[in-house]
Amino acid sequence: MSMKIPNKLYYGDNLDILRRYVKDESVDLVYLDPPFNSNRDYNVLFAEQSGKRAAAQIKAFEDTWRWDETSALAYEEIVEAGGKVSEAMQAFHIYVGESNMLAYLAMMAPRLVELRRVLKSTGSIYLHCDPTASHYLKLLMDKVFGAENFRNEIVWCYSGPSNVSSHYPRKHDTILFYTKSNQHIFNIQRIPYKGLVVGGKTSWAGKYIDAQKYLDRGKACEDWWMNMPALQRNERERLGYPTQKPEALLERIIKASSNEGDVVLDPFCGCGTTIAVAERLDRKWIGIDVTHLAISLMKHRLSSKFGSEVKYKVIGEPVSLPDAKELAKTDPYQFQWWSLGLVGARPTEQKKGADKGIDGRLYFHDEPGGKKRKTKQIIFSVKAGHTGVSHIRDLRGVIEREGAQIGVLICVQKPTKDMKREAASAGFYSSYWKKHPKLQVITVKELLDGKTINRPDLEMVNTTFKR
Repeated sequence: MSMKIPNKLYYGDNLDILRRYVKDESVDLVYLDPPFNSNRDYNVLFAEQSGKRAAAQIKAFEDTWRWDETSALAYEEIVEAGGKVSEAMQAFHIYVGESNMLAYLAMMAPRLVELRRVLKSTGSIYLHCDPTASHYLKLLMDKVFGAENFRNEIVWCYSGPSNVSSHYPRKHDTILFYTKSNQHIFNIQRIPYKGLVVGGKTSWAGKYIDAQKYLDRGKACEDWWMNMPALQRNERERLGYPTQKPEALLERIIKASSNEGDVVLDPFCGCGTTIAVAERLDRKWIGIDVTHLAISLMKHRLSSKFGSEVKYKVIGEPVSLPDAKELAKTDPYQFQWWSLGLVGARPTEQKKGADKGIDGRLYFHDEPGGKKRKTKQIIFSVKAGHTGVSHIRDLRGVIEREGAQIGVLICVQKPTKDMKREAASAGFYSSYWKKHPKLQVITVKELLDGKTINRPDLEMVNTTFKR
C-alpha cells in the first residue's frame, strides 16, 4: 500500500485545508454530509436578512448558516471568479434573495470546486443532503461537475418516531452521486434476495430460479436503499452525535466507488464514521472538521476500534505550550475539548455554568467478571487560567458528590507545592491490581510531552457525547 498520502485528521476550516494541503487529483472518493439545520421551519431559510452580524465560529452541532457579512463576501468571491458556478450563484441570488439558503449555497460552492480539483479523473463524490436543499445542491453540482457526470440521486429510506400532523413524516435523505469523468471506479454492490425458498427453488419476480446460485450472488443494489436503518439511541454503534450515519451506509458507498489502498476524503468529518469505515476496509483516508470536539471524538473512536494498529497524523492542533495558551485565550471551549482529547476523556456540557465542576468524564471497568461489573469513572476539570489549592478542594468535593473513583485537574500553570500536598491528602483509589492517586494534577505541557494520567489501564466504556 502506497504511503504517499498517509491517513490525516485536519482541524480547521475545510476550505482552507483543501486549498493548503490537499493536492490536485490525489483523492479517489469524496463523501460529505455538510451541516444543515433541517429541523427548523423550512421558510426560515428563505427569510431576507438585513444588517451586519458578527461571524461566530461554528460550534459543535450548530449547523445553521446565516446570511451575514461573511457569507456575503463568500458569495462575491465565487461570483467574481466567473464561469458556470458564478452563473449559477447569480441565478440563486435572483431566486432566493439574500437569505440563509443563499448563505448555505455560497458556503458550499467554493468547497465543491475544491473537491472537484482534488478528485482523480476516476474519482467519485457522494453529497448527502435532505429534501430541504437537495434540489439547489443538484443544480450547483451540475455546474461544478458537469450535468453529464451525474450518476444517481440515491434515496436512503429509514423509519422512526414521527410527531407531525400537517404533512407526511419525512423519512428519507438524498445522496447525490457524481463522478469526475465517465472512466470512474464502480464496483456493483449486491443485497440478498428475499424470495421464498421451496424445495431448493426460490420464487422472485414470478420466476423460479436456482436458489443456491442466486441467493448467494444477491441482487444488484439500486438507487433506493431501504435495508440500512438510521441509528437508534440504544445501538452500540451510536456515539451521541446527532447527525451520525450508520456504518453500513458508508460501507456500501466506499466499497462501490473505491478499491483497497485508495484515498477517501470526508471534509465534514463529524464523529468520523467515514474514516472508521475506510480504515476497516483498508482504504487510506483524510478527515477534516472545524471543532476540537469532533477531532477528540474521532481520535477516541479510532483508538477504541483499532488500537495502536491505526496510523494517522493530526494537523492543526496545538503542538506546543504557546499554541495551547493561544487557543485557551481565543476559544476556551475549544481549548477544553482539545485538552480532554489528550487524555481520551469525553466533554460533558457545552453551556456555560452548567458543568457543576465537571468538564469531562472517562468511564472504565477494572474488575473481572461479566455484564454485572460496576461501571466506574474518572472526572476531569480543565483550567486555562490561574489555579490554586481551592481548585483541588473543589474537585475533591465533586468526586465525593459524584461517587467517582479518580479526579484529574488539567491546567496550564505549574501546580504549587500546596496544590500537590492537597491532592496527595486525598489518598488512593485501589483498583483490582494496583493503587492510583485519587486526585491528580497534570499540566498541558506534561501532556504534550507524552505524560498521561495514572489510571486503571483496562477496558474503557464507549460512552457518548451529550447532545
